[in-house]
Amino acid sequence: MRSNARRLAGTSVAILTAAAVLAGCASGSTGSGSGADANTLTLWTHNAGNADEYKVVQKVVDDFNASQSKYKVKIQAFPQGSYNDAVVAAASAKKLPCILDADGPNVPNWAWGGYLAPLDLSGSETAVGDQLPSTVGTYNDKLYSFGHYDVALTMFARKSVLQEHNIRIPTLDKPWTKDEFDAALASLKASGKFEQPLEMGTGGSGEWWPYAYSPQLQSFGGDLIDRSDYKSAKDALDGPEAVAWATWFRSLVTKGYMAQKGGASPNDDFLNGKSAIEWDGSWDAAKNAAKLGDDLAILPPVDLGKGPKIGGASWQWGMSTTCSNKAGAQEYLKFSRKTQYFVDFAKATGTIPATAAAAAQIPGYQPGGPYEIFSQSARKFAVVRPVTPAYPFISSVYEKTAKDILAGADPQKTLSQAADQIDSNLKTNNYYAG
Repeated sequence: MRSNARRLAGTSVAILTAAAVLAGCASGSTGSGSGADANTLTLWTHNAGNADEYKVVQKVVDDFNASQSKYKVKIQAFPQGSYNDAVVAAASAKKLPCILDADGPNVPNWAWGGYLAPLDLSGSETAVGDQLPSTVGTYNDKLYSFGHYDVALTMFARKSVLQEHNIRIPTLDKPWTKDEFDAALASLKASGKFEQPLEMGTGGSGEWWPYAYSPQLQSFGGDLIDRSDYKSAKDALDGPEAVAWATWFRSLVTKGYMAQKGGASPNDDFLNGKSAIEWDGSWDAAKNAAKLGDDLAILPPVDLGKGPKIGGASWQWGMSTTCSNKAGAQEYLKFSRKTQYFVDFAKATGTIPATAAAAAQIPGYQPGGPYEIFSQSARKFAVVRPVTPAYPFISSVYEKTAKDILAGADPQKTLSQAADQIDSNLKTNNYYAG
């Protein structure tokens, strides 16, 4: 998803932010629920640079503060690129705020690390069980977070281009098979109209790589780790299915179907006609529809053998273990679960509302609407990234591995090395027991 899949590094900013956080911790100013006013709760968010989403966070906080007089929530916003570093710094100082947002894939690691406390959201206006599964964060069968929205990977194309080349327009019920997809790319390449007919965002970095490409690995039948016990990546990441994925992934470059490293603006390249098919996300749907109108084709992911797959989980809200007023924090979190706020967040971010009740109130997402495909894809095809504290390490290993494969590294050797690295990390950390 755009918000968690295309993060910027921001290393220097992160260092400065972490230092500022630690300075604030030293003076007792982080507002964890302790101090002069234990009923003042600090909320941290990654939305300092996301004006539209920040406005919704501010609205929820203002509404909550006005609805009662017992608690007061105060916001502290961080740039997204430095947010995780700020959280880690505060956690080390045991001065996390009471309420904070977390990138969905990080929730198991933060729960295991003692950053997040389990939630009791009983009595909320909306039930957690009614949400898209990918918008709920659990670890060891306990609820730690929830999100108001998610995003869905999809393929965009022009109907006129597909029809011109006699390429079937796939549906949710009958997506392209691998053979159909490969044949479509071959036809588009042979037309001479596209230098590379496929744009898959290979110019991106960070979490985009496991978010965008591990679902294709999973559609082949492989995975980042054996999810039966989360104790080994062997066979899952370097077995025959994974090697088949890597071989196919590299072939997209060697056959001239896509660039080894795409451009800085893949969606603009698609809209400008540089590519015919784009592997992108629901966040660009409205922009594409505005430019292409009825010619826009929103396509489901390709079934590469084991069913279509897309990534799942975006930003979610949780409560810190160091919060001294957990009752107040949970009251706020329950308040934030009004259907109206699910609607507001989804509209502001151009994302998929996490509940059907919210979707019914958003143009395009109602039953039969042009964007309903995203809600259906998120419910039918989404695979959350591995629910293990080891995920941040797995993510970094996979990014390097996938890039090496696109650059021509031997698939079997490269994947086996990656599996060995992950298994070593798991063993060193006692398989993240606890």
